[in-house]
Amino acid sequence: MGRVKRRLAAVIGDTAALAFYRGIAAATLRLACDPRWRVTLALTPDRAVHGSRAKLRGVTGRCFEAVPQGPGNLGRRMAAILMRFRNEPTIIVGTDIPGLGALQILRAFRKLRGADAVFGPAADGGFWLVGVRRPQRAARAFANVRWSTAHALADVRANLPRNLRVAVAETLEDVDDEAGYRRWCEALRRKKSNFA
Repeated sequence: MGRVKRRLAAVIGDTAALAFYRGIAAATLRLACDPRWRVTLALTPDRAVHGSRAKLRGVTGRCFEAVPQGPGNLGRRMAAILMRFRNEPTIIVGTDIPGLGALQILRAFRKLRGADAVFGPAADGGFWLVGVRRPQRAARAFANVRWSTAHALADVRANLPRNLRVAVAETLEDVDDEAGYRRWCEALRRKKSNFA
């Protein structure tokens, strides 16, 4: 509590924000056992890797490796994760994407067959997914990005080498703040009314 979804917690409260995050993160971690990919969960703070291992295993059935995110801002931490996989097609997703499923990940990996990078745009101007065929070519893309703004995706794309081919995945909601939370709640209401 107090470490995740802080902008959202300022509006809906710490307990509700933590409950939301736990539910979405657990659903995301269930994707780890799909045999079509290998999952690495990057945690912050770094000490969480050791303290959370038993809890996380219960959620995922030991289908992933937990590693520390390391120091620095979001961009530096994302670049460090990419560099762990230097020449392997790699996709990074957050654990706050309610619409994320195996199909979205599979489609992103398929897009990487014909592109050097793939982005999943978020409704707020950021992105819920970034994938690169050769991570070492894109690790510098996360420098000087205006994180948590409508410019995040545009900034990252502008930092990519010009000769990289970029594909775009579907737009999904990443729930970071009140506006994202309200859009997600409205989407849930519409879904329920369609099944009623």
